[in-house]
Amino acid sequence: MRRVKLNDISEKIDYGLTEKAKKEKVGPKFLRITDIQNNRVDWDTVPFCKCDDKEFEKNKLETGDIVFARTGATTGKSFLIDELYDDAVYASYLIRLRLKQDEVLPEFVSYFFNSDVYWRQIYADSDGATLPSFNATKLKKLEIPLPSLSEQKAIVAKLDRAQRLIDIDREMLAKYDELIQSVFLEMFGDPVRNEKGWEVKVFSKVFDITTGKLNSNAAVEDGKYPFFTCSREISWIDNYAFNTEALLLAGNNASGDFNIKYYNGKFNAYQRTYVLTSEENYGFLKIALDYFLNQMKSDSIGTNTKYLTLTLLDRIKIPIPPIELQKNFNDIVMKIDNEKRILTQQQVKKSEELFSSLVQGFFGN
Repeated sequence: MRRVKLNDISEKIDYGLTEKAKKEKVGPKFLRITDIQNNRVDWDTVPFCKCDDKEFEKNKLETGDIVFARTGATTGKSFLIDELYDDAVYASYLIRLRLKQDEVLPEFVSYFFNSDVYWRQIYADSDGATLPSFNATKLKKLEIPLPSLSEQKAIVAKLDRAQRLIDIDREMLAKYDELIQSVFLEMFGDPVRNEKGWEVKVFSKVFDITTGKLNSNAAVEDGKYPFFTCSREISWIDNYAFNTEALLLAGNNASGDFNIKYYNGKFNAYQRTYVLTSEENYGFLKIALDYFLNQMKSDSIGTNTKYLTLTLLDRIKIPIPPIELQKNFNDIVMKIDNEKRILTQQQVKKSEELFSSLVQGFFGN
């Protein structure tokens, strides 16, 4: 199988449009890094942007394009545009790859970007403590194994089947999350609207708030405890700052959403990660905060709100139902999560391992 440079099979490798996102329909859809979540785009939630005819022609997306994150925690991650229902352009923190489709299938190349061969090339100039550099020049130089078109089609067909197994498993997992949301709303109502009229407290009255620290040794591979960053990645370090049950809130919206996780044990945290402890029940608080943070994320479209300050957080007024009701909810969540964990370990893991094995087999180790 011959190897080629990506530039040799590409029509275009270029950067996107620098513009502000708008909620109102002022032009085409405006795809950003933050709109790509779990290798999916919910186009209904993608904002718009102002764009004249010349800018649109230069930056418009087409089916078969592949876009890459060139900054932040998702650096090097790619997404295949396999469907478009509206005119769309892409933002400047993305790189667009448009392939010569008479020579190569976009689906084949997209699957290549899941392989170890690809990621080793991406991290070739990284020391492990910092994110790799990634730009159009580097992308053009990447090498990819290229079989005939008929072989590409056969490989894509096999990987599509394996990917479908993963999709089915993830859809099943999503049903568990939907069940938890349904139980929450039935017991407590929408916390943003406080439909059941619970007593409310401002954020800083519900939580004791600590921030993490910047640690230059955060990526030590043989460390003992998890290191949480506001970009949702976990690397490993030798020491720890916290040993507690807590919620960890990513206070940075630049590379994702305002993300919140529950953790119990020893860990360290990056300086823009808030460590939240409380006397209330964490199961209840996590889901309640998800509603408020999703609202804040929606409100921040087209603004400069990229970091959650304590001033912003104290605008949140959290309904506080009786602690016994919170505990009852937590007991239900634990049972649902246990079923979800069993499914993940026994089924989802197997389908993901099968997919990974096929990818490495087709593209090399």
